[in-house]
Amino acid sequence: MEQHCGLITGNKKPVPLKSISVTLSINDFVASVSATLNYENEEKVPLEAIFVFPMDEDSAVYSFEALVDGKKIVAELQEKMQAHSVYEDALSQGHQAYLLEEDDYSRDVFSCNVGNLQPGAKVAVTLRYVQELPLETDGALRYVLPAILNPRYQLSEQSANSCLNIKTPIVPLEDLPYTLSMVATITSQHGIERVQSNCSLSPMQYLADDKTSAQVSLAEGHKFDRDVELLIYYNEVHSPSVAVEMGMQDTKPGFSPFYTDSLMGAPSAMVSFFPDIPEVEPSKACGEFVFLMDRSGSMGLPTNSQMGSQLRIEAAKETLLLLLKSLPMGCYFNIYGFGSSYEKFFPKSVKYTQETMEEAVKRVKHLKADLGGTEILRPLCNIYKAPSVPGHPLQLFVFTDGEVSDTFSVIKEVKLNSKRHRCFSFGIGEGASTSLIKSIARVSGGTAQFITGKDRMQTKALGSLKFALNSSVNDISLEWDLPAGLSANMLSPKQTVIFRGQRLIIYAQLTGTMPKVESSGEVCLKYTLQGKGLKNRVTFSLQPKANASFTIHRLAAKSLIQTKDLGSHETSEGEKKDVVNISIQSGVLSSFTAFIAINKELNQPVQGPLVPRVIPTPNLYDSLPSVACAVRSGFHPPVLGAPKASHQQFGLNAPAFFRPLSLKGSARKMRRSYASLKKTTIQMTSDCVPEALLCRASLVKREDSAGMMRWSYSSTKKTTVQTPSDCVPEGFEENVILQLISLQKANGSWELGENLTKILGTNLGDIKAANPAKDGNPSVWATVLAVLWLHGNGKDLKCEWELLERKAVAWLHDNAGSSIPMLVQAGNSLLKLAVTPAVFGF
Repeated sequence: MEQHCGLITGNKKPVPLKSISVTLSINDFVASVSATLNYENEEKVPLEAIFVFPMDEDSAVYSFEALVDGKKIVAELQEKMQAHSVYEDALSQGHQAYLLEEDDYSRDVFSCNVGNLQPGAKVAVTLRYVQELPLETDGALRYVLPAILNPRYQLSEQSANSCLNIKTPIVPLEDLPYTLSMVATITSQHGIERVQSNCSLSPMQYLADDKTSAQVSLAEGHKFDRDVELLIYYNEVHSPSVAVEMGMQDTKPGFSPFYTDSLMGAPSAMVSFFPDIPEVEPSKACGEFVFLMDRSGSMGLPTNSQMGSQLRIEAAKETLLLLLKSLPMGCYFNIYGFGSSYEKFFPKSVKYTQETMEEAVKRVKHLKADLGGTEILRPLCNIYKAPSVPGHPLQLFVFTDGEVSDTFSVIKEVKLNSKRHRCFSFGIGEGASTSLIKSIARVSGGTAQFITGKDRMQTKALGSLKFALNSSVNDISLEWDLPAGLSANMLSPKQTVIFRGQRLIIYAQLTGTMPKVESSGEVCLKYTLQGKGLKNRVTFSLQPKANASFTIHRLAAKSLIQTKDLGSHETSEGEKKDVVNISIQSGVLSSFTAFIAINKELNQPVQGPLVPRVIPTPNLYDSLPSVACAVRSGFHPPVLGAPKASHQQFGLNAPAFFRPLSLKGSARKMRRSYASLKKTTIQMTSDCVPEALLCRASLVKREDSAGMMRWSYSSTKKTTVQTPSDCVPEGFEENVILQLISLQKANGSWELGENLTKILGTNLGDIKAANPAKDGNPSVWATVLAVLWLHGNGKDLKCEWELLERKAVAWLHDNAGSSIPMLVQAGNSLLKLAVTPAVFGF
């Protein structure tokens, strides 16, 4: 019998990747990461191992090296085509060679080639990167180590060359042959309050008595079933700061961001402002609100890997209902659904009235994840072609799980239209393209949100609508006060707007003569809020700190690259040249450069072609009840938070930090098969998902891992609350809060009727008898009761109904005025609540 060493794939081939170890260092709001892949060839033939892995698009990869038999081989950054040529030449001469590059079609996908891995050889390949950490709405810094790489839907012949066209075996999670370990060290002058994670961590250890330094690590036995997410809470996050970093000593100072003797030679400064902008009433200025919702087959999957989790399309329907109810009177709106094709509710955006809102709500209830693939570019172009509504600036909300093919084409289209709109983007599920979601928000002055784990799409969407309706900070400028002979040159693109809860990071280069003695400088952030000029000042030391990683310089270079690099097919020749220059100067990887390292000491001729080895990926869904019927259908079971079965059939799904690549097949054949399976998968999803996942969901209170009480969704039988199908959209019958919201009118009021009284838990006669204003408008009394009920029964979800409540309260002030306190008192007595009149502005 043939013997095989090590764990083998379904094709009886050993696996060269043995482990991944990650060392994470977080300093205030910047992360430095070192990731090491350990390889071992247990076969008798030389191998070439090729891995594809996800990484946040804001990551600046600046170092790549290999450790072979105790010798360190450091890679050099070269123009990409040149690096490929050098790599092939090295292999043909019998050398070991290593290549690291970005995918041509997305900034958050990387591939690592390890060529000529000799029999018995052990190699450790290490890459290092730095990145800014985004802020959550509650002030937490968020670091994510991606575990799932979603496919990019194939659109064109060009994208057929993407490294994502792969086939790979799928093994049960417990049989995954490589392991992941991670240690994180966190330091902050603001003091570390706590660290939370969606994965099991070792207990946090403080390394300093003042709690400015701490360490946590991933618990042993971590499985690759989700992104590793850390939420870091500091004691104070609103303090502005400036960090100055010393330049490279062997380069000449001076200013031009495109020459090696200047970008890295002079000191660089990172300015961080997180203005504590006061919350103000939403602006009465209206707008045009267009909601672009993903309806591809993968939206039929659950939102996370927990049993009974709400399906993405159901969460989308609830989200659209809440958004519709929260829009201001007099605005314009439309809803698009997209997949392989797209549909829109109205031929063009319509004025928001009771009639148009009712029609839209009626259509929302019938939405399904039935539009096939994920082609977002065509509906985007259709939206931008439509004439603007005078006096109503366009606000675009894009929801997708990020499975598009040529990310750069979409980014370019949004950028071309950035002067006439803002884009608020939402990445649904682990593996959503960070390059797509972040970039379309950044180039248009909007915000980006990611909905992973137990996050609710509804909460994040309503938070962004609040941004869109609220007054934003405008007329942003920086004013520097520096010693004579020293000046600051901006490296970051000018930011035009900041929303409440957003942080602003700006990079600048300090040129001229640095002071010989200890001295300080000052920078002032000036901005306008609702016509009022405001300032934030911060004083900082002008003694640059040495940093071997040149973190600030490289983040500044990454910021420059992001503004110019739109991929090989969307970037002009002049911009390409600039990107290559910036990349090589700073050592930061781009679409047009690659890291290449060669071990010339090996020099053993290769006998015949190198044998490729495919690393298996885990099947994340062994525990799902739907597996049995999926297998009967001839497919791999669908993966929660990842692509559909059809993607796995072709190996396009990559649920591991580092993801393999094998020999490419015919792109045209793959596209045909992919499209065919897309359609079949939709049928499979609706037929095979167990009843527990297809039944309606209800809100229940549960305690989460942090001990916090939260609302979550649970599969339940139908409740006793019955409402006519023409009043409450299908899919919302189980959620009593949504039932109540469904009954609200476009102007913010509720009508007094049987449907409302059943939700309130009383009868129409008692409600009428308790009304202290017998001759008043019954809708006033009904609206007071509805708002009271929301405060008494839906506090945990207030962020989702806050805007529609404001609309209700504004309507009450216009129609009830001074009688509101009397009505509130009577309503509290009837519903046995104790809601303060302050809720109504009294």
